Amino acid sequence: MPSPLPLPEASEFTSDDASFFLPEPAPAPRWRTYALHLFLFIITLGTTTLAGAEWITGKTFFGQVSAWPFTVQLSEAEMLSGLWFSVPFLGVLTVHEFGHYFTARHYQVRATLPFYIPFFTGVFNTIGTFGAVIRIKDRIFSRKEFFDIGLAGPLAGFLVAVPVLIYGFTHLPPLDYLFQIHPGYRFYGAQYAQYVYRGGDALALARPLIYRLLEAWLADPARLPHPNELMHYPVLMAGLMALFFTALNLLPIGQLDGGHILYGLLGYRRFNRISLGLFIVFIFYAGLGLFTFHSGRDTWLYWSVPYLLYLFLVFQRALPTPQRGLLLALGVWAAQLAVAVAIPGIQGNPGWLVFGLLLGRVTGIFHPPAPDERPLSTGRKVLGWVMLAIFVLCFSPSPFG
Repeated sequence: MPSPLPLPEASEFTSDDASFFLPEPAPAPRWRTYALHLFLFIITLGTTTLAGAEWITGKTFFGQVSAWPFTVQLSEAEMLSGLWFSVPFLGVLTVHEFGHYFTARHYQVRATLPFYIPFFTGVFNTIGTFGAVIRIKDRIFSRKEFFDIGLAGPLAGFLVAVPVLIYGFTHLPPLDYLFQIHPGYRFYGAQYAQYVYRGGDALALARPLIYRLLEAWLADPARLPHPNELMHYPVLMAGLMALFFTALNLLPIGQLDGGHILYGLLGYRRFNRISLGLFIVFIFYAGLGLFTFHSGRDTWLYWSVPYLLYLFLVFQRALPTPQRGLLLALGVWAAQLAVAVAIPGIQGNPGWLVFGLLLGRVTGIFHPPAPDERPLSTGRKVLGWVMLAIFVLCFSPSPFG
């Protein structure tokens, strides 16, 4: 996902101001810049490989967390098996970011190489990264440029993610592979799912529509894993996570890739009205069911004020004054309570609240205007609506069940 930098305001100077100019510091040697990008990529390759090994084996990297030293539970062979996850997953992320990069360069817009963001605990299962990002260092001057740069990344990534899934579905191992990870399942044979998930506490990964279509078309039903066991199938897991990141970037809000695309299609004024509406719906869904009139007293006592403060923070910049932002926050909360009364047991996805805070306070939910607001060509408009259809195919309201 490209991260545009704001263009500083121009200043006017008279001849008397010349003494205030200082020489700009010399730029860092180019090899240092390249070394940083390479270093972050190598570290992220390592963390995603270890995370993949954890998913595949069902073990955590460290076996002891209460005292030092920690005990490494994974063998060298098990750690290397994580490459079956990290290589295709990072491959999709890399293609995505270089789609942005090369398109920006095509328009002579300066952009950095991808910054990969590693993340790994060794104790709890993660995917080993928070993704990757490039920084746009020049102003973008037209709707067409915003559209093309925003679209290139998710389109390129999607065109790689689908073949990854195709390979995963056409190269499924026999069920004996799963029984080696869970020896207790062998007793039940192919019907293991009827007996081992009765507690309801297993992690199930949501399968978006494009995943289900490919699964129904290509997979051998006798080898197909239950959704609760997808994490042990690294290529499928890599493809599924790639779809998740693609959908995340294609959310048509603010300056996400999907925001750039929809802005290109609709223009400045129409897009920003729609973006605000979509953001309100997004936060409404995320917090749905957190509070009901049947919630315990402790829930209301300890969490109602922090939740109201959260809603105020995410909506504060959405409206011209803080007072209106507070009224919007109260209105959304009241609507959530009303829906919870009308449909008992309804649940949103609180995990989206963190991303909503990032949108509301960091990236913003509005798109800046371009100096050149000329509409897109017919071909670009068609491609833009195709990308929004791809978003629908890739998106899951609750990715992690």
